[in-house]
Amino acid sequence: MARALYIHWPFCLKKCPYCDFNSHVRAEVETARWQAALIADMRHEAEIAGGEPLESVFFGGGTPSLMPPTLVEALLAEAERLWGFSPGIEITLEANPSSVEAANFASLAAAGVNRVSLGLQALEDEALRFLGRLHDVREGLAALEVAQRHFARVSFDLIYARPGQSAEDWRGELERALSFGTGHLSLYQLTIEEGTRFATDVRLGAFAPLEDDPAAELFALTREMMMAAGLPAYEVSNHARPGEESRHNLTYWRYGDYIGIGPGAHGRRNHFATTRHRKPENWLSAIDRNQHGIAEERALAEPEQAAEALLMGLRLAEGVSLAALTRRFGLAPGALVKPGKLDLYRGLGLTWRKGQRLGVTERGMPLLDALLGELVSDDLVEA
Repeated sequence: MARALYIHWPFCLKKCPYCDFNSHVRAEVETARWQAALIADMRHEAEIAGGEPLESVFFGGGTPSLMPPTLVEALLAEAERLWGFSPGIEITLEANPSSVEAANFASLAAAGVNRVSLGLQALEDEALRFLGRLHDVREGLAALEVAQRHFARVSFDLIYARPGQSAEDWRGELERALSFGTGHLSLYQLTIEEGTRFATDVRLGAFAPLEDDPAAELFALTREMMMAAGLPAYEVSNHARPGEESRHNLTYWRYGDYIGIGPGAHGRRNHFATTRHRKPENWLSAIDRNQHGIAEERALAEPEQAAEALLMGLRLAEGVSLAALTRRFGLAPGALVKPGKLDLYRGLGLTWRKGQRLGVTERGMPLLDALLGELVSDDLVEA
């Protein structure tokens, strides 16, 4: 049963180097039409994956903080009617730190949002320009102050390991970030993805990515400083005071079922993967035809689910329970991980095992992607 709901709002202010959504538009949206369509999408999913109250709702996508608060309120009311809300439900909204969006925060909080995830990305104006952001540091921090005034829980993200960034530079920026007192920080290393502006700039010699060794030094410094500040890493890039972890994202990493509605949204429920039509106009047409926006609904075989559960769960500091996975997917422990590799990397101090629980150590986290390729059974990957 799904206990998390993701609502994708596809409208962006501008094309950004991190978003792969193809329909970046800024338009006046027909609120009534979108409300009816999103509710129809929601009702379709509730018929299939109802029965348990929701523990989290997440508004993501383009700029959901520009959604009309009346729309947010209507969607939350319908979600509560369809599923019910668990006590203390987490209702998160992604927001860009602009003055335009911050002006909406009070109304969004009144509509029911109780947590905001703010895309600050850097605390230096030059870095923000490099990252292609519209806001500057002054505007971003003003939005953070407004967010902290209106929402019970606030998170923001930063991107580090930028070209030429030294350990001293990052230490100062991270100390400043910690001084704002939020209970959650998402700290991502800059990665160069194919098909982005960054990849083109690297090919053209516009900048050189930070080398692996300095980047690893910044990763270790991040973990050390966050632990000392009382916000240990509970996932590779996410840090929180105990009890302030993102419950919604934990659903993904623990491989729980979640509903995804709206253009481009993905979901996992009842052993099926769902994908909505990406383009808003195609999604709306599908709603008109079918009363849902699903473009693809694919059954997931047990080995594929087990592989996904391992790949997600090993990102977490808590690791994964092999016993729970064997019960859930009907596979023997030896079919999940390679015992020889597990012993090898445990001996090297890169993984740990406590009974049937397996995880990656602090020393192993910088090598996580490589370790996942080594640990997960070939039978799962090839299934």
